[in-house]
Amino acid sequence: MALPSITACLIAVISWRWTGTVVGVIGLLGAGAVLLSLRAVPSASSVAAIRPEQGKAPDWTKLLRNGFPLLLTIGVIDSATRMGFLTFLPFLLQSKGAGLSEIGVALTLVFAGGAAGKLVCGFLGARLGVLPTVLITEGATTAGILALLPLPIGAALALLPLIGVALNWTSSVLYGTVPDLVTADRRETAFGVFYTGTIGAGALSPALYGLFSDAIGLTPAMLLVAAVVLLTLPLAWKLTRVLSAIASDLRSQIAREVL
Repeated sequence: MALPSITACLIAVISWRWTGTVVGVIGLLGAGAVLLSLRAVPSASSVAAIRPEQGKAPDWTKLLRNGFPLLLTIGVIDSATRMGFLTFLPFLLQSKGAGLSEIGVALTLVFAGGAAGKLVCGFLGARLGVLPTVLITEGATTAGILALLPLPIGAALALLPLIGVALNWTSSVLYGTVPDLVTADRRETAFGVFYTGTIGAGALSPALYGLFSDAIGLTPAMLLVAAVVLLTLPLAWKLTRVLSAIASDLRSQIAREVL
C-alpha cells in the first residue's frame, strides 16, 4: 500500500528511471530482511524429526476430493481477475487524462482498500460462509469495473478503494477454507498447491489479458475481466454443497462417537 504512494511522490521530483531504481533497492532490502528473519525458523531436519510423516510423498487423491479443485479454480479466477484489473487500470486512468502521479495515487487507493478488505472481510467471511462472500465480492468486483469505465478521473479515484476491498475479500475467505477440505496431514501440501495455482494465475493473466487487449481494445478487455470473474459464482454454489456435506458427515461422526 505504501510503495505506490512513495513512487507517486518520487516521480514528481525525480525521473521515473531513478524512481524505479529506488523501488528496486527497497525490494532488495526487504528480501535481505526476510533472509535474516529465516534464521529463526527451525531447520528442515529438526522439523522432520518432530514430524517424520512429512517425508512421505503427497497423496494427491486426497487433494482431489471434497471440493478442493473447486476451491482452487475459484482462487485461480479470482487471482487472475485481480492482476488483470491492476494491469489495465493505469492505461484506463491514462485514457481519462491521469498523469503518473495520479496513477500512483490510484494504485495506493486500490491497495489501501485491499488492506482494509484483508483485515475486516476475513472476519465477516468466516461468519457469512463461502457462497455469500463470493456472491457479494465477485458481484461487487464486476459492478465496480463496469462503473469505473465511464466515470471521470475524480469519481474513478473515489471508487477505487471500494474496488480494492472487493478484489481482496474473496481471497481471504478462500485461504481460510483450505483446511476444511483436506485432512490435517495434507494441509501443507494443499496450501502449497493452492498458492502455486493462484500466484501462477496472477503471473500469467496480465500477459493473456494483454493479448486480448491488443486484439479487441482496452475497454472490451476490461469487460472481459469483469465477465470472467462471474464464472466463480456457480463454482461457489457447488463448493457450498460440498462443504455442507462435509459438515453433515462430521456431525454424524461426532454423534456416533458420543453414543
